[in-house]
Amino acid sequence: MPDQPFWKTKPLDAMSRAEWESLCDGCGRCCLHKIRDEDTEELHFTNVACRLLDTATCRCRDYASRKRIVPDCVRLTPKLVAGLDWLPPSCGYVLVAQGRDLPDWHPLVSGDPDSVHRAGASVAGRAVPEREADDLEDHVVAWPGRFPRARKSAAGG
Repeated sequence: MPDQPFWKTKPLDAMSRAEWESLCDGCGRCCLHKIRDEDTEELHFTNVACRLLDTATCRCRDYASRKRIVPDCVRLTPKLVAGLDWLPPSCGYVLVAQGRDLPDWHPLVSGDPDSVHRAGASVAGRAVPEREADDLEDHVVAWPGRFPRARKSAAGG
Protein backbone atom coordinates (compact mmCIF):
# COMPACT_ATOMS: atom_id res chain seq x y z
CA MET A 1 0.00 0.00 0.00
CA PRO A 2 1.46 3.37 -0.98
CA ASP A 3 2.29 5.98 1.65
CA GLN A 4 -0.65 8.09 2.70
CA PRO A 5 -0.46 11.87 2.25
CA PHE A 6 0.40 13.84 5.38
CA TRP A 7 -3.12 15.20 5.87
CA LYS A 8 -4.42 11.65 6.28
CA THR A 9 -1.78 10.63 8.80
CA LYS A 10 -0.98 13.71 10.88
CA PRO A 11 -3.18 15.68 13.23
CA LEU A 12 -3.20 19.42 12.59
CA ASP A 13 -0.99 20.17 15.58
CA ALA A 14 1.74 17.81 14.33
CA MET A 15 2.10 19.40 10.90
CA SER A 16 5.09 21.42 9.83
CA ARG A 17 4.48 25.04 8.92
CA ALA A 18 4.74 24.17 5.20
CA GLU A 19 2.23 21.32 5.57
CA TRP A 20 -0.11 23.57 7.56
CA GLU A 21 0.03 26.36 4.98
CA SER A 22 -0.54 23.90 2.12
CA LEU A 23 -3.88 22.85 3.63
CA CYS A 24 -5.27 26.21 2.55
CA ASP A 25 -6.92 25.61 -0.82
CA GLY A 26 -6.82 29.30 -1.78
CA CYS A 27 -10.59 29.66 -2.02
CA GLY A 28 -10.70 33.00 -0.19
CA ARG A 29 -14.00 32.21 1.55
CA CYS A 30 -12.57 32.80 5.01
CA CYS A 31 -11.57 36.30 3.87
CA LEU A 32 -15.16 37.33 3.25
CA HIS A 33 -16.82 39.50 5.86
CA LYS A 34 -19.39 37.93 8.12
CA ILE A 35 -22.15 39.47 10.19
CA ARG A 36 -23.13 38.03 13.56
CA ASP A 37 -26.54 39.01 14.91
CA GLU A 38 -25.98 40.58 18.32
CA ASP A 39 -29.21 39.18 19.74
CA THR A 40 -29.33 35.67 18.29
CA GLU A 41 -25.62 35.06 17.57
CA GLU A 42 -26.73 33.84 14.13
CA LEU A 43 -23.95 34.03 11.54
CA HIS A 44 -24.52 35.55 8.10
CA PHE A 45 -21.99 35.29 5.30
CA THR A 46 -21.43 38.09 2.81
CA ASN A 47 -19.74 38.28 -0.56
CA VAL A 48 -17.63 41.26 0.57
CA ALA A 49 -13.91 40.55 0.56
CA CYS A 50 -11.33 41.85 3.00
CA ARG A 51 -9.45 44.79 1.55
CA LEU A 52 -6.29 42.67 1.28
CA LEU A 53 -7.90 39.88 -0.72
CA ASP A 54 -7.18 39.92 -4.44
CA THR A 55 -10.63 38.94 -5.68
CA ALA A 56 -9.24 37.55 -8.95
CA THR A 57 -6.54 35.28 -7.52
CA CYS A 58 -8.11 34.78 -4.07
CA ARG A 59 -4.76 35.44 -2.43
CA CYS A 60 -3.87 37.93 0.27
CA ARG A 61 -2.01 40.93 -1.14
CA ASP A 62 0.20 41.15 1.98
CA TYR A 63 0.00 37.82 3.79
CA ALA A 64 3.11 38.42 5.90
CA SER A 65 1.81 41.74 7.28
CA ARG A 66 -1.93 41.03 7.27
CA LYS A 67 -2.36 41.22 11.06
CA ARG A 68 -0.70 44.64 11.18
CA ILE A 69 -2.82 45.99 8.32
CA VAL A 70 -6.08 44.27 9.30
CA PRO A 71 -5.91 43.81 13.09
CA ASP A 72 -9.00 41.59 13.26
CA CYS A 73 -7.59 39.13 10.70
CA VAL A 74 -7.50 35.73 12.36
CA ARG A 75 -4.32 33.69 12.22
CA LEU A 76 -5.56 30.12 12.21
CA THR A 77 -4.12 27.57 14.61
CA PRO A 78 -5.13 23.96 15.18
CA LYS A 79 -6.81 24.96 18.44
CA LEU A 80 -8.76 27.81 16.82
CA VAL A 81 -9.98 25.72 13.89
CA ALA A 82 -11.98 23.48 16.23
CA GLY A 83 -13.83 26.42 17.76
CA LEU A 84 -14.62 28.61 14.76
CA ASP A 85 -18.07 28.42 13.20
CA TRP A 86 -17.34 30.74 10.29
CA LEU A 87 -14.81 28.71 8.33
CA PRO A 88 -16.32 27.28 5.15
CA PRO A 89 -17.31 23.60 5.35
CA SER A 90 -14.91 22.85 2.48
CA CYS A 91 -11.92 24.36 4.32
CA GLY A 92 -8.97 21.96 4.36
CA TYR A 93 -8.30 22.73 8.01
CA VAL A 94 -11.89 21.91 8.96
CA LEU A 95 -12.00 18.74 6.88
CA VAL A 96 -8.74 17.38 8.29
CA ALA A 97 -9.77 18.30 11.84
CA GLN A 98 -12.97 16.31 11.28
CA GLY A 99 -11.06 13.31 9.89
CA ARG A 100 -12.50 13.84 6.41
CA ASP A 101 -10.63 13.78 3.12
CA LEU A 102 -9.85 16.77 0.94
CA PRO A 103 -12.02 17.25 -2.16
CA ASP A 104 -10.68 16.37 -5.61
CA TRP A 105 -10.32 20.07 -6.47
CA HIS A 106 -8.04 20.81 -3.50
CA PRO A 107 -4.58 21.71 -4.86
CA LEU A 108 -2.93 19.06 -2.66
CA VAL A 109 -5.07 16.42 -4.39
CA SER A 110 -5.19 17.83 -7.91
CA GLY A 111 -1.64 19.14 -8.02
CA ASP A 112 -2.99 22.33 -9.58
CA PRO A 113 -3.55 25.57 -7.62
CA ASP A 114 -6.18 26.68 -10.15
CA SER A 115 -8.41 23.62 -9.66
CA VAL A 116 -10.17 25.35 -6.74
CA HIS A 117 -11.27 28.12 -9.11
CA ARG A 118 -12.35 25.78 -11.92
CA ALA A 119 -14.43 23.85 -9.39
CA GLY A 120 -16.31 27.01 -8.41
CA ALA A 121 -15.11 26.61 -4.84
CA SER A 122 -13.36 29.97 -4.66
CA VAL A 123 -14.62 33.53 -4.38
CA ALA A 124 -13.13 34.42 -7.79
CA GLY A 125 -15.75 36.23 -9.82
CA ARG A 126 -18.20 36.29 -6.89
CA ALA A 127 -16.63 38.59 -4.31
CA VAL A 128 -17.08 42.32 -4.01
CA PRO A 129 -14.02 44.27 -2.88
CA GLU A 130 -14.53 45.86 0.55
CA ARG A 131 -14.01 49.38 -0.76
CA GLU A 132 -16.71 48.93 -3.39
CA ALA A 133 -19.36 47.67 -0.97
CA ASP A 134 -21.71 49.84 1.00
CA ASP A 135 -23.67 48.22 3.82
CA LEU A 136 -22.62 44.64 4.56
CA GLU A 137 -26.28 43.80 5.16
CA ASP A 138 -26.90 44.40 1.44
CA HIS A 139 -24.37 41.67 0.58
CA VAL A 140 -25.59 38.72 2.63
CA VAL A 141 -25.31 35.46 0.66
CA ALA A 142 -25.49 31.77 1.59
CA TRP A 143 -22.90 30.15 -0.72
CA PRO A 144 -19.76 30.79 1.39
CA GLY A 145 -21.25 28.64 4.15
CA ARG A 146 -22.11 25.74 1.85
CA PHE A 147 -19.92 22.98 0.51
CA PRO A 148 -19.31 23.72 -3.20
CA ARG A 149 -21.05 21.50 -5.70
CA ALA A 150 -18.64 19.48 -7.80
CA ARG A 151 -18.15 20.61 -11.37
CA LYS A 152 -16.98 18.20 -14.03
CA SER A 153 -13.26 18.35 -14.83
CA ALA A 154 -12.58 20.68 -11.92
CA ALA A 155 -9.41 18.83 -11.04
CA GLY A 156 -8.25 18.30 -14.60
CA GLY A 157 -7.51 20.59 -17.54
